[in-house]
Amino acid sequence: MDKSSVELEILSLKKSQRRLTAYCFGVTLIAVAGFLMGADFYHNAKFDVIDAQRINIKEPDGTIRLTISNRSLFPGAFIKNKEVKHPRPMAGMLFFNDEGTENGGLIFNGSLGRGGKPSSGLSLTFDRYQQDQQLQLLGVDADGKHFAGLSFNDVVDGLERPVFSEKDTRLSEQGEYPITKRVFLGKSAARNSVLRLLDGDGRARLELKVTPDGQAEIAFLDEDGNVSKTISGDD
Repeated sequence: MDKSSVELEILSLKKSQRRLTAYCFGVTLIAVAGFLMGADFYHNAKFDVIDAQRINIKEPDGTIRLTISNRSLFPGAFIKNKEVKHPRPMAGMLFFNDEGTENGGLIFNGSLGRGGKPSSGLSLTFDRYQQDQQLQLLGVDADGKHFAGLSFNDVVDGLERPVFSEKDTRLSEQGEYPITKRVFLGKSAARNSVLRLLDGDGRARLELKVTPDGQAEIAFLDEDGNVSKTISGDD
């Protein structure tokens, strides 16, 4: 093969290489575009059924905002986006504020307990900032008795005494509890319809009650819980 033939062959190979490079570049662009389109599609995916043991909803920066979980994977408490050990053998969901701190939740359980009687409970709560529940909807079925109602509570300042802090734990152990019940509206274990108003120390001072057979009364109580005056429908 003479020199001119070799040069032509080399030129032909270079042209083929350029075509192959351009082809590979085009295929790569198509693949990347397809991947991006697919990623956008999956960001908006729709499902009829999702089976999962736990789902965490987070902000783009990783701050947790909502958890839905079964019993086995139910989380502890979260303070400033960090988990604190806090066993709760129930399923449900937890709500978290903008800082990743728990500020309420829904928990529930239920099974046949001792003697084949139902043992179940449900609690929906909304917490004060960095503290515990200031509003609670509660239903309990245990030992053949059941009560359900709505409670409004006084809750200490979470800035001064954040839950799970050393100060909060120490004061709670000393009997200075962070929560004081102030209002209860619901059905008692005795099956009475009740509105109970309590003072700042959590002592019932006024109670409106209707019994299952229709007897209605208003009771005034002293600081020791003794009835000092009663007004009934017969008065």
